[in-house]
Amino acid sequence: MNRFLRLVPKRQLMLLAFALSVFVPFVFPTFLLASDAQEAESLIKTNCSTCHKFQGEGESRFNLKAPDLMWGGSKYQRDWLIRWLTGKEPMLYAKSYRWDQGQEPDVHIAVTPAQASALADYFENHFVDPRVTVGAFDLNKVTKRDVEVGAFIYKEHACIGCHTIEENGQLVGGPQSANLADSGNRYNADWLFRFGINPQDFTPHSGEFLADATEPQLRSVIGYLMTLGVKDFQYYEPWTSKEFGQASLDRGKVIYKEYCSQCHGAEGKGDGPAASGLNPKPAIHANIAFDQLPMDYLYNVVNHGGRSVGKSPSMPYWGLTIGQQGVADVIAFLRTTFKGAPGSAMSGTPGAGPSGVCPQPRKTPNAPADFRKMVNPLAATKAHVNAGKKLFHETAQPLACKQCHGEKGDGRGPLGGGLVPPPRNFTCGQTMNDLPDGQLFWVIKNGSPGTGMMAFTGLPDDQVWQLIQYIRTLAQ
Repeated sequence: MNRFLRLVPKRQLMLLAFALSVFVPFVFPTFLLASDAQEAESLIKTNCSTCHKFQGEGESRFNLKAPDLMWGGSKYQRDWLIRWLTGKEPMLYAKSYRWDQGQEPDVHIAVTPAQASALADYFENHFVDPRVTVGAFDLNKVTKRDVEVGAFIYKEHACIGCHTIEENGQLVGGPQSANLADSGNRYNADWLFRFGINPQDFTPHSGEFLADATEPQLRSVIGYLMTLGVKDFQYYEPWTSKEFGQASLDRGKVIYKEYCSQCHGAEGKGDGPAASGLNPKPAIHANIAFDQLPMDYLYNVVNHGGRSVGKSPSMPYWGLTIGQQGVADVIAFLRTTFKGAPGSAMSGTPGAGPSGVCPQPRKTPNAPADFRKMVNPLAATKAHVNAGKKLFHETAQPLACKQCHGEKGDGRGPLGGGLVPPPRNFTCGQTMNDLPDGQLFWVIKNGSPGTGMMAFTGLPDDQVWQLIQYIRTLAQ
């Protein structure tokens, strides 16, 4: 809402035009009306409606003075609305709602807390959007992965072209439309979801963009927006759901045969009919200790596919096909059936060798010359090495390094035995001592094509260098 005018005595009406361009920091006296609802209605009719529209159909921004509010009761969270009306929230539009008429920020007049509370109540009771289905978007079911996907789509589908968000303490994006850095504290999720289905339903011919996105993609974007500005957002963990509580090993076995075996083989040996044409090769499940892998990783790779965890895009996202119960069932089968195997996965590539061998011949592509010249800018201090150790063993995302490379860094992690070719053996000095810092940096950031090495694109540069400092201590 912009230019929301507070009720003023007649002697101050001459200040009204001036108030549209200058914030008035004092509080006007409140009329004693018969009820809060009557006061709110009077404020709306006498003042707010001079800029805002409270009835009718949505129309172009170029025909309006300020945003339509006939659906305001469905659009805004009550606490935010009260803060906004009392002048405790920043302006939403950096360059005016009517950017065609000016590039300076609008101003907004503050009302008293009592008036703001009355207006919020009135909005909830009188300005409800009939197109919005209550409960259409369940904020309690937003996962961390949903938000990661939503953040990617937000940029990929050009939302950032008009809306700003906050990254690393700074606003980024086009400041043409509403600032979304605090959108999670401002909007009701059901309304935002309905708006996202077709923004043109609300402000047609105003520059609003209709993205070519599926409903799951839209839900990811809305989930992402509803986390912005929200401190300690509680992500949903699907592996705690009732489906996982009633997972069936027998049903999982059937699903594995119907879907997974075509790549991973009937006995999980990576020899399914599709395997011969794939690079990298499918994981050898028979050699993986699935019960030692984190549940978030297992869920994401089965439900969202290999790409979601930086693995091969040839691994499909099975969630839509087999449903959440199917995902739970097949994970139960994997964790119960495959506990790892002695020995190692062989790559089928001459000279690649099994896990843990030294030296370990590999054909990893060379990093660009500029990267190969890079030298670790961080000193090998105890603090940096310990920080790298924590990343290696616990916190690196999408998966801690030890899950593939092992507790000792020898390539014998619970997941490593099933990868073809096997993971790098960091304890092998004959191999590691010849690898430049820049080569390691490049591979960690970008992954290694044709192997199971995922890209850690989201890892800040300083953390990558800390990780390299720790890895250097493993070589013998």
